[in-house]
Amino acid sequence: LRSVPHIMFSNSWKSLCDIWKVFGKSELLPYICFSFFPSFQILQEIRNHTIHTVCSQKNMPHSVWTLSPLQRKNVLQHILVNDKHKFLYCYVPKVACSNWKRVMKVLSGALENVEVNIKMDHKSDLVFLADLKPEEIKYRLKTYFKFLFVRDPMERLLSAYRNKFGEIESYQKKYGVEIIKRYRPSSKESTGDDVTFVEFMHYLVDEDVERMNEHWMPIYHLCQPCAVKYDFIGSYEKLQADAHYVLQQIGAPPHIQFPERQSWYKPVTKQTLHYFLCSMPQKLIRDLLPKYIMDFSLFAYSLPNTTSEFCRH
Repeated sequence: LRSVPHIMFSNSWKSLCDIWKVFGKSELLPYICFSFFPSFQILQEIRNHTIHTVCSQKNMPHSVWTLSPLQRKNVLQHILVNDKHKFLYCYVPKVACSNWKRVMKVLSGALENVEVNIKMDHKSDLVFLADLKPEEIKYRLKTYFKFLFVRDPMERLLSAYRNKFGEIESYQKKYGVEIIKRYRPSSKESTGDDVTFVEFMHYLVDEDVERMNEHWMPIYHLCQPCAVKYDFIGSYEKLQADAHYVLQQIGAPPHIQFPERQSWYKPVTKQTLHYFLCSMPQKLIRDLLPKYIMDFSLFAYSLPNTTSEFCRH
């Protein structure tokens, strides 16, 4: 990754091509550089090949047992287990994980159907890999179907910001008050409900990625795709199609379908993301990107385009 900084701020899919030239081989370059919307199969090939290339480097972890204790704790606490259908799911907050947990509870019989209108309990009736003994963990990592879902890193951060600081009082008190105190020193006492996106970004720049809250911790650190060999990496952008594929792969009964988004859900649109990114100081974006560069490169997301020409539109 030491080779990345000189190209990491170029724009659109060109950034991914540049990263690929540093880490990958040339045979897949035409797929990346000349197709703005890679097909399902091509996108999987790109991700698998990139992950293999980056993760094969000597300094990268090759199993959960070579991770540091904190890294291992993080990933094992984020991998959910279903023994009946023999699969492991690494959940990523702000990437439809609540709906996947609903599906898992239906598969285990704890919930009648995915449409049941109850507040999601993110811990009960779920088995985490961290709950198991080392021998049981090793067996499941070796033999079970393993998957996760990813999302554009900046879109995920904006979604977390809007949800946690705009709607959740506990986050406003725990994180918002501290952020305002740290980055708005002249401010009087605050309830933490008026954190700006720029202040949130400053906070992320100064945070240790391995100790971040799970809602904005990089996906790489949550799921450790070098240490865990995932069989499938789905996209939030193709959520329904990719979820359908996973349900087929794990042998879910035909009547269990992935839930549609709730009517009250307010998605992060391209226009909204464009507005927030173009309102940020360029230096702040440059300072933030290294913390999320693995998410951009491994999962084939283009780096944010905040050129003056782009932001004028």
